Amino acid sequence: MKYRLLALLAVIALVAAACSSSSDDETATTVASGGETATTVVSGGETATTVASGGDTATTVASAASGEVTDIDFWVAFTDYRQEYSEEKAAAFNAAHPEYNVKITSFASYNDVFDAAVLAVDSGEPPALIHFFEAATRQALDAVDSSGAPIFKSVTEAIGGRTEIVGEPVVLDSVIDAARNYYTVDGSFYSMPWNTSTTVMFNNMDILNEAGITEPPATWADVTAACEAIAALPDAPSGCITWPNHSWFVEQSLGQQGELLANNDNGRTGRADEVFLESDGLINYLEWWKGLSDAGYYTYTGQQRDWGGTSNAYLAGEVAMLVYSSSDTTFFDRETEGLFTNQASFMPRNEAVDYVGNLIGGATIWMLDGLDQVTEDGALAFANFFSNPENAAEWHQLTGYEPITKDSITLLEGEGWYDESPNSQVASDQLAAAADTPASLGALLGNFVAIRDVITLAIEDILVNDLDVATRMADANAEANKSLTEYELLNAG
Repeated sequence: MKYRLLALLAVIALVAAACSSSSDDETATTVASGGETATTVVSGGETATTVASGGDTATTVASAASGEVTDIDFWVAFTDYRQEYSEEKAAAFNAAHPEYNVKITSFASYNDVFDAAVLAVDSGEPPALIHFFEAATRQALDAVDSSGAPIFKSVTEAIGGRTEIVGEPVVLDSVIDAARNYYTVDGSFYSMPWNTSTTVMFNNMDILNEAGITEPPATWADVTAACEAIAALPDAPSGCITWPNHSWFVEQSLGQQGELLANNDNGRTGRADEVFLESDGLINYLEWWKGLSDAGYYTYTGQQRDWGGTSNAYLAGEVAMLVYSSSDTTFFDRETEGLFTNQASFMPRNEAVDYVGNLIGGATIWMLDGLDQVTEDGALAFANFFSNPENAAEWHQLTGYEPITKDSITLLEGEGWYDESPNSQVASDQLAAAADTPASLGALLGNFVAIRDVITLAIEDILVNDLDVATRMADANAEANKSLTEYELLNAG
């Protein structure tokens, strides 16, 4: 339920406070909410006893007799409440495993995390875990140190078939299909799925209902018709629909239409060495997008990747529909309460072709190679603890990111969460509706960040400078393929 978050955070805070205040000879005991469970930590490096929920089971972990603690550095690309969540989970893990000390370091972006990790590897002081986004999976797989050795180690290889590590159950077998299919490369999970999202549409049903529309638009034609009706209202908002100018939405539409962004099955049956920015599906999507803009229905904030500006336009009632990341579902439910009826729905699709599927966004946890066995086991244990059913469910409730495991979905369903928060189920339903094809999985692509920038800039030219879609995308296609060719010359083979 919604109140689990408050209870869990309270317990974590108490555990962390108790552990930090204990002397070498003392014990710290924390009683969980309701008084039914307790965690007892004996400091001084001897033992830690954890009583599980309901008091049914207990695990005793003996730390090194010397009392030595192994640090696990985890670098994350969040600087807001999601960073705080990570710190709270690290504190909970450390309380349960006093032989380890997971430390969270926050960076402003995924690229900052990666760049710092590469430098740290070469300096001999790398973290154990880093947080890196889905589009850079190929980049992470290709990353090597100064001697040419891979920087990261497959978590599947490191787990080695174990079902439990340092007392923490391994959750990889429970990862939802969309994330499993995206992140499985050559039959292996190279990283541990964490924050996962997709694109959904948020609808101001008060405006839509006033225009005589009772259900969120499902197709491009539905959106256009809805915007025509909304524009005819006597008190019509200044716009009708918006979303950030970001290549991710192009990629999503290609997946919906069953078209590839890159060759070799989107880089999944071989390295991608060509991108297709002049495909029918891509051109059709951008023609529809430009048509909405030309008609005054699509609101462009004038800034690329403007998540904040588009979000604010929706919350202010300046548009009736917002296509956005599902990761902010909880935010929009909270912020629209008392303002208007907010209803989530699937991302609108091209009605002229069969629907194939939307793909994921988000990021995973990568483990550095070359760790000693104690550190590696601690890192693996924490990564699995981080997404155990209770934590994955809580993370979803806090943010709107997908509950990353099937067990966490079962837990949420059993608690009635989706009955209370139906918008939270839309993203899961959309991903579950996707076929398992290279198009709907999304691309594994070298220099993906730079190629995304090429696409995003081309879209801005089309919207702002009224350029012909096909002509501008031909130029973008040449530039993107040049970038990819240069990357492959350096990294392939």
